Amino acid sequence: MTSFNSVKTTRRNGLALLLPLAATAVMGGKAIAADKPELLFVQSAADVEIDGKTLRLKNANPLTLFFTDRPERIAGHYKLEEWAKLWTEGKDSFLKDHPNAVLSVFEPGKEDATDVVVELQNYKQDGADLVYDVKVIKGNPPAKGGQSSLFIDIIGMPLTPMSYAGVARRTAYRY
Repeated sequence: MTSFNSVKTTRRNGLALLLPLAATAVMGGKAIAADKPELLFVQSAADVEIDGKTLRLKNANPLTLFFTDRPERIAGHYKLEEWAKLWTEGKDSFLKDHPNAVLSVFEPGKEDATDVVVELQNYKQDGADLVYDVKVIKGNPPAKGGQSSLFIDIIGMPLTPMSYAGVARRTAYRY
């Protein structure tokens, strides 16, 4: 059985490994020097349901945050229709190369968050909910839902963070 602290340490160590940056991006007409920004994504929701096979972010924020590590510190948001394209477009779409993620849930009545490492296998939007088929890699899904954040692994994006063509996924630092 995996303890909360070991999952927390895995996430912290994994995030440190996931964010090395060698990037070139153009954001709002401003050029940023380097080759490819590697983006980490965050989705948040008011509540969550996870049964070990399906993850439902209930009443999810309609924007997916993305960011990179220093020195460039690129940040922005994808609208859900843009997010959906990452699942279906490009030779290395998320549908073809499933991303790993850490689900962090603040369960009612618990002091600390519950963290679960998952592989996101499919994505769909259901009204205000975001629904993923998942494979649990580490941790135990929370007994009850609560405010949650989903931290999704990196993707290298050529030229701009809003480009979908020629997506080059980095797999060396996956959980």
